[in-house]
Amino acid sequence: MKKYRYETSPEVCSSAIELSLSDDGSTVEKVEFQGGCPGSLAAVSLLAAGKRCDEVIELLENVKCGRKETSCPAQLALMLKKIKKI
Repeated sequence: MKKYRYETSPEVCSSAIELSLSDDGSTVEKVEFQGGCPGSLAAVSLLAAGKRCDEVIELLENVKCGRKETSCPAQLALMLKKIKKI
C-alpha cells in the first residue's frame, strides 16, 4: 500500500487529504479528509474506496462548491492527478 498526504487549497474547508493506494497505484484503498464537513467528506471517502483512480478523477474533478472554483472532492481528484504524474 502506498500512502500520500496532500495540503488542500485554502479555498476549501478541509486542510489536507490522506490517501492510501493499492501497491500498483491504480486503486484507492482509503481516503481521510482533515477538517471540513464531516458527513459529506465521510461519504466521499467511502464512495472512493475500492474505485480505480481514473474513475474517482472523472467523477470528482469538476465538482464545485458554491461560487468557488474548487471543492474538497475536486481537491481529491487533483491529488490523484498529481500522484499519477509522479
